[in-house]
Amino acid sequence: MDEETGYEAVRSRDARFDGEFFFAVETTGIYCRPSCPAVTPKRQNVRYYATAAAAQGSGFRACRRCRPDAVPGSAEWNVRADVVGRAMRMIGDGVVDREGVPGLAARLGYSSRQVQRQLTAELGAGPVALARAQRAHTARVLLQTTGLPITEIAFAAGFASVRQFNDTIRAVYALTPSALRAAAPRGGSAGRATPAAGVPLRLAYRGAYQAGAVFDLLAEEAVDGVEQVSGERGGRTYRRTLRLPYGTGIVAVEESDHGVGGWLDARLHLTDLRDLTTAVQRLRRLFDLDADPYAVDERLGADPRLAPLVAARPGLRSPGAADPDEFAVRALVGRGEAASLVERYGKALDAPCGTLTHVFPEPGALAGEPGPLGELAAALADGRVRLDAGADREDAGAGLLALAGVDAGVVAAVRMRALGDPDVGLPGLDVPEGWRPWRSYGVRHVLTSLSPSGD
Repeated sequence: MDEETGYEAVRSRDARFDGEFFFAVETTGIYCRPSCPAVTPKRQNVRYYATAAAAQGSGFRACRRCRPDAVPGSAEWNVRADVVGRAMRMIGDGVVDREGVPGLAARLGYSSRQVQRQLTAELGAGPVALARAQRAHTARVLLQTTGLPITEIAFAAGFASVRQFNDTIRAVYALTPSALRAAAPRGGSAGRATPAAGVPLRLAYRGAYQAGAVFDLLAEEAVDGVEQVSGERGGRTYRRTLRLPYGTGIVAVEESDHGVGGWLDARLHLTDLRDLTTAVQRLRRLFDLDADPYAVDERLGADPRLAPLVAARPGLRSPGAADPDEFAVRALVGRGEAASLVERYGKALDAPCGTLTHVFPEPGALAGEPGPLGELAAALADGRVRLDAGADREDAGAGLLALAGVDAGVVAAVRMRALGDPDVGLPGLDVPEGWRPWRSYGVRHVLTSLSPSGD
């Protein structure tokens, strides 16, 4: 984006660009989202950054008014399949916090130095700085929505020490952790919410959001024991269990309508709060909250076949998956057999929550099954097929197609949903080249229009 376009977005407070870039004001030392309601700064005082981490690395602190860390993520990282895009998805999933930069580099197939150089050259911040910015956001959420002791929050957010935590919070927010907690927005739950009550979240999205269509799909696919959709259409609640790096979790997401550029209300119950960042990112992928509906609708709305569908459902999303390995198994065996696998192999929750009783079985637990299921599970368990946030989509697709019993339809579904590929057609469905690079969204428009629940 050129500076002229960037400044016009800032001058007009255009929320379409929130999360796509950040701007900082040299005279105040503050960085903001483009839609910040503060007085528009003079053009010569504005600097532009691709990420919040880059702004922080240049010495700017987050605006307390517009809270730039609470914006949707950039849609670019879901679209791009190159090293930078894959790295950003893995950093969002918490790989740097858990495995460090060497772990990230190994997953990408590059050296740590190469990864550092590519990210810094394009984004103005390396993997450590990007992960640090993410940890600061997680810490702010915990400080302002829970009554947890500050020391516990430091380690739950992924910091190596309390001193590192204190220094980072001061640098990013120009407040001590205690002062940041005291500055919680009016109506916040700081000091009242407890771990037993879960962590309340607002999962932001940009543009219009067709929550009804997403919840219809989740209800249609829900697997007994691990998922549940309750309530009447327009006010439903989606609940599911999560298998996470440090423990398990249960999430509840409301079919809330907060309008264009709004959010979905959610609540997370985690056995280990270190999983908060990872859980949030997986929910964002499941509900496709980082998409750019303006770009999608502009391209698809120009197609005569899709134009009336786009007009009827602006902002329709292409949902992803909370657990890629789980989705691959479900795509292969179907909903009924998946429920049977949960009963036989799923890990029982220590404390069941209503109809939620298990976590979906890990691939290793299914590797002994006969036929295609066992072969797929073994390939996922031993790493021959990788479906994690930073997986190479072409390699994953080729690896899946090489397995016995896995056809092109399963591969397309896995790429679209488990890997979040925005440009996938389905075998047997006429998907023209003119829908690129948003074929997955075009497919979702067609399937939604054919669904009995589609309006």
